Amino acid sequence: MPTRLKWKTDLEKGVVTLNFDRRGWQRAAENDPEWHFYWASVGTVKQIFNPETGYRLNDMQILNHFPNHFELTRKDLMVKNIKRYLKDLQRDGQPLPQDFVPVTYLLPADYTLFVEEFRRNPNAMWIMKPTSRSQGKGIFIINKLAQIKKWSSQSRWAQMPLREAYVISRYVENPLLIGGKKFDLRIYVLVTSYRPLKAYEYVHGFARFCNAKYTTEQNDLDNPFIHLTNVAIQKHNDDYNSKHGGKWHVRHLRLYIEQVFGLEAANRLFAAMDSLIIHSLKAVQNVMINDRHCFECYGYDVLIDADLRPWLVEVNASPSLTTTTEYDRVLKLSLLRDIYNIVAPNIPPCVSDNCRNLLNYNSTNGGTSAAGGGPAPAASSSSAAAASSSSAAPPNNGNNNGASPMYGGFYLLYDEQQENERDKDADDDEKRGGRGGGSSSAATGANSGASGAAGANSANNPNRTQGWR
Repeated sequence: MPTRLKWKTDLEKGVVTLNFDRRGWQRAAENDPEWHFYWASVGTVKQIFNPETGYRLNDMQILNHFPNHFELTRKDLMVKNIKRYLKDLQRDGQPLPQDFVPVTYLLPADYTLFVEEFRRNPNAMWIMKPTSRSQGKGIFIINKLAQIKKWSSQSRWAQMPLREAYVISRYVENPLLIGGKKFDLRIYVLVTSYRPLKAYEYVHGFARFCNAKYTTEQNDLDNPFIHLTNVAIQKHNDDYNSKHGGKWHVRHLRLYIEQVFGLEAANRLFAAMDSLIIHSLKAVQNVMINDRHCFECYGYDVLIDADLRPWLVEVNASPSLTTTTEYDRVLKLSLLRDIYNIVAPNIPPCVSDNCRNLLNYNSTNGGTSAAGGGPAPAASSSSAAAASSSSAAPPNNGNNNGASPMYGGFYLLYDEQQENERDKDADDDEKRGGRGGGSSSAATGANSGASGAAGANSANNPNRTQGWR
């Protein structure tokens, strides 16, 4: 008798449950351990991988978080891992990427180092954030040491648990403004494997705008409607627009940048953002537990300064799936649909009793593997087309001119296995004197080194540089 596939979730969000229902899968009972696909909270994932429980995922189960996802999504660990990664690149003589994380210290541990840096730049502004909170909670800006001294005495650092520690980062005081208002970008990135690294980027990101015009006046430092772009904060402002939610599709942002700064400047910016994402993933690649039953959809928050330089603000393990507008609902429904189609491609509601491995279901049924491998690229992309005709992804007509294949609304951002194969081909060509291997030799120049790989996946890719995002 066929096995009916079951799903579970801790998040009662329509975009999650509706996508499962559309696949014809059955919802598992709350205490049913026989689930096949679990869209879980980070708390549940922690319990699942707790060594004391003795629970182990089997090959018929797929989970939406890696065991130690926090290596990238906790603000302090993200900074620590990126700093170590950059030091390793420097030690090995590899080309270093442009700085993409503001100068950051962990408090209270790095307080002395922070004071030294502050005194070197006494007029700078700094932003303090709790390491384990989200939605703009607990964030404030300082520009005087007296402010942090007062805060530290109130916080009783000596008794502060590590989970309540803060990071303090150099505030980007010259953000790119549109209409006089600050904004940042939310970019969705799907990782299906860390070893080898395989990551997809969603074309339907968006800019999130503050409701109040930007200023660095002392009296306005504590005004969150000026400085913090989080929708959870901005929606409480009297000027909040519930129709568009203070959001702008990333393609509209790109068109604006092309018109104001030119096409080449827009190309460089979007290539730099792709490079930023790839390097941040490589920074945690060796510390991440690469459980093949797991995948992760990250919400990257990126700030662009007035010089069109991107800065990584933070990476979210559980980007909000709450829908505040109709466009939000369509976008996030499409996002979840396309994630399911990549990590569990073409898996029917029922499988044979003989099926013992969902991870390789398609490879044993004439397709490709699931979570670690991903599906074959779609013949055409229709993801989120209903949300905005101007933001629809480009058709994949078989003549991409170098573009990555589309997987619904995702494109393949980085595939380490493919990069290694290109590098091997290029090395073979070089040993043969470069004859007969033009395309591989070109790949050598584009892909050499850690930053080269990021550049190759960005600068020459129409999906990234010709307005598809």
